[in-house]
Amino acid sequence: MNAGSHKKTSLFSLWRSPVAVTSSPKPIPSSSSPNHSSSCCRGLNNCEILNATLVTLPHQLSPKQKQQLEELEIELEKQKELRALYKMRMQRTQDYLRYCLEIAQEKGFLNSILNNSDDINQDIDEDTIKPSMPPPPLHHHSDLSTVVDQAMINGWYIETHEIELQEKIGQGSTADIYRGIWRGLDVAVKCINPEFFESNENGISYFAQEVETLSRQRHRFVLHLMGACLDPPNHGWIVTEFMSTTLKHWMHGSGNRRKERTVDLPPLPERVKRALEISQAMQYLHEHKPVIIHRDLKPSNIFLDDAFHVRVADFGHARFLTDGQMALTGETGTYVYMAPEVIRCEPYNEKCDVYSFGIILNELITGEHPYIETDYGPSRIALEVADGSLRPALVEHQNDQLLQELIELVQISWDENPANRPSFATITCRLRTIQESLINYEL
Repeated sequence: MNAGSHKKTSLFSLWRSPVAVTSSPKPIPSSSSPNHSSSCCRGLNNCEILNATLVTLPHQLSPKQKQQLEELEIELEKQKELRALYKMRMQRTQDYLRYCLEIAQEKGFLNSILNNSDDINQDIDEDTIKPSMPPPPLHHHSDLSTVVDQAMINGWYIETHEIELQEKIGQGSTADIYRGIWRGLDVAVKCINPEFFESNENGISYFAQEVETLSRQRHRFVLHLMGACLDPPNHGWIVTEFMSTTLKHWMHGSGNRRKERTVDLPPLPERVKRALEISQAMQYLHEHKPVIIHRDLKPSNIFLDDAFHVRVADFGHARFLTDGQMALTGETGTYVYMAPEVIRCEPYNEKCDVYSFGIILNELITGEHPYIETDYGPSRIALEVADGSLRPALVEHQNDQLLQELIELVQISWDENPANRPSFATITCRLRTIQESLINYEL
C-alpha cells in the first residue's frame, strides 16, 4: 500500500487461520493380502505407512515436544523470510552492477577495463560517467590516538579507576550500560564488550567515531558526553549524563512488544512535544558541517531526563557526509525504523533519518508499536517496506484537523522517494505550529 492509502488501526489487522486435518489415514493392507504385490505396490504401501505415521505423530508428542515443534516452525518461517530478503538484495546488487557495465560500455571504456588496460583516458569528465546513483563517499575517519589527544587537551579523558560501576541498566548487541559514579555524579557508562573489538577489525574505528561524534555535540536535546575511557578492548567506555528512562519505556512500559498497553498513554500534547524535541535535535545534527546522519534513530535510542526532555543518543552507527555526498552502507540500523533505500542497499543521505522519524512520529500519535497490527517478523517487514508496499497503520483522525495535519506530516516523512521527504527544519517549523494549537487540546 502507498503512504497515502493506509488502512486505519481499527481496520488493519492480519490473522492466520489454522488448517485442520480432518481426514483419517487409510487402512494399511496386510502383506498377506491376495492383492498385495511386490515392487510398485509395496512402495505405495510404504507411502501409506509413512503418511499414517505423520498424521498421527502430533497426537503422540508430549507438551514439551509440541512446544519445541512450534518453535522450530517459527524459526523455519524466519529463515524463509531471511532467504527471501537476501535473494532480493542479491538481485538488486546484480541490477546495479549490470547498470554500471552498461554505462561503461556506453562511454567506451568497457573493453579497456576487461583487458586490464591502463590506457583509460584520465581526462574523462567525472560527471559524464557518473551513474544515476552516486558512488560511495569516503568516510570521515576517526583515529583513536587523535581522539585520545583531544580528550587529554579538553579535559574529558577519564581513567578507569575514576569510575565506580553500579548496577547494569541496559544491554545491547555490542555493549552493556551501567549506572556509575564519577566524581560524585551519577553517570551512564556504556561498556563496549571486548569481544566486539576482537571480532571486528574496524571495532576501534567505530568506537573512536562514536566518541568523537558525541564530543562535538553541544545541544540541549543531544546526549551530553562527560568523558571516555579510551583503552580498548577491555576499557572502551563512554561516559554520559545519566538518564533514567527512554522514549520506548515512556510510551510502552517495560517488556517486549505487545498489543495490550501496560502503561497509560501520555496526553497527545506531551507526545507532540517529544516529537518536536527529537526534530530539533536532528535538525542540529543535519545542519552540522559535515552533516551527521544518525542511521539508527528509534525510541530505545532516545532518552528522557527527569523533566521528560529528550536526549538523542547512540551514535555507534552515525557517519559524516559533506555537501552532496551519499552513503552506501546497506542495512545500517533497525529494520522496523529503517528507510527502504537503506534496506535495498542503495545510496542514501540524511533523509533516511527523516524516514525513521516518520515511523517514530506515527508511533507517538497512535501509541502503538509499528506494525503491531500484523504478525510479521523484522525480515518480513523489511521485505514489504523495501517493495514500497508497507507502512505502519495510521490513527483514526475522525475529521480532527490537528490529527490530520500530524498524519500528513507522518506520510510525507516516510515517503518512498527520499527527495519528497521534508528537512528537519521544515518538520520543526510544522510541529511548532501544531504544538501551539494543542495548548488547550484534549484527546
